[in-house]
Amino acid sequence: MGAYEYTALDARGREKKGILEGDAARAIRAQLREQGLTPLEVSEVSDRKSGGSRSISFRRGISVTELSLFTRQLATLTHAGLPMEEALKAVAEQTDSDKVRKIIVGVRSQVVEGHTLADALGEFPNSFDELYRATTAAGEQSGRIDEVLNGLADYVEDQQSMRQKVMAALIYPAFLSIVAIAIVIALLTTVVPDLVQVFDSVGADLPALTTGLISVSDFLRVWGWLLTLGLGAAVTAFIYGMRRPAFKRAVQARILQVPLIGRFVRGVNTARFTRTLSILTRSGVPALDAMTIGADVVTNLPMRDAIKRASTRVREGEAIHRALGRERLFPPITLHMIANGEISGELDMMLGRAAEHQEREVETLRQGVMGILGPAVILLMGGLVLIIVLAILQPVFNLNQLVK
Repeated sequence: MGAYEYTALDARGREKKGILEGDAARAIRAQLREQGLTPLEVSEVSDRKSGGSRSISFRRGISVTELSLFTRQLATLTHAGLPMEEALKAVAEQTDSDKVRKIIVGVRSQVVEGHTLADALGEFPNSFDELYRATTAAGEQSGRIDEVLNGLADYVEDQQSMRQKVMAALIYPAFLSIVAIAIVIALLTTVVPDLVQVFDSVGADLPALTTGLISVSDFLRVWGWLLTLGLGAAVTAFIYGMRRPAFKRAVQARILQVPLIGRFVRGVNTARFTRTLSILTRSGVPALDAMTIGADVVTNLPMRDAIKRASTRVREGEAIHRALGRERLFPPITLHMIANGEISGELDMMLGRAAEHQEREVETLRQGVMGILGPAVILLMGGLVLIIVLAILQPVFNLNQLVK
């Protein structure tokens, strides 16, 4: 049995859309005809890439907020003792998003057929990643699916919060930089040319600062379009280059070497990795499998490669903290906490503490970056404006000499 989205016409010729469950598209069309509807299109709900098939595609999946709400609701209902198919039905009825409802109904149809929840979620890989599915599978095997789902909801909410904080740390300096560049360009292309005409009428030698400013202004007015095209081409080439793993890996490796930014990136990815590892090991997933899955949530490719190499060493019998320590990319305190967890047998708890420590450090670094970049951009903008003002005022202060 599967979930199918349909488009049909009623007796008055009005178009209707909805979702029905059935064994095949032919059965859905039969159900529609029994209801007095004329089926126009029937498509199976799925978010797998389907090539030339006509199945509905949700390549972007559901949002983080929707995923968190779905997980929290499902955890609450299963904790109350509802069977999984009934819990999924109730959640589908409560959601306001048609896209989410289609996905939940598709998951429920798989569960009704006898599949596990993890297998049913596997039909929607763009909405539920490998971490989500592996954790769910471990929860079903251990009989603690409600606890695991609550933990997943917390994880999704924490990741969304961290992502928003990181974006906030980047947006403010970027906005200030754009404003500063726009102000400087406006001054050079509008104000300076008008003043140049006044200085030219005097016919005397201008200060070096003023001459340089006039040269920059002339260059922007004459070749500004070419400079814009060049910058646009460079940005486009960089964006396309970042789609190539080798180039992206090289760029991200350089970022890790930048004093403050590199530490911030390492902190973010370490926190994400240790939090993922904590959830998986607490849910009963073997540590080696947890490391393999956890590597996929790390966005920095050099760090992801380091985790994969460490996983190989762990498979050969080496301790996790030693395997990660060899890569020299992870904070020492995180490695010490992991070592304590391995020795004490409480790896999941120590991983959780390591994640909390890294998240606090990332927040401190974020505030530090905000505290430095914001004023730095303002000072830079003020310095550029000051140079322009001085270049304009110097000839004015020397006006008597220029007249002579």
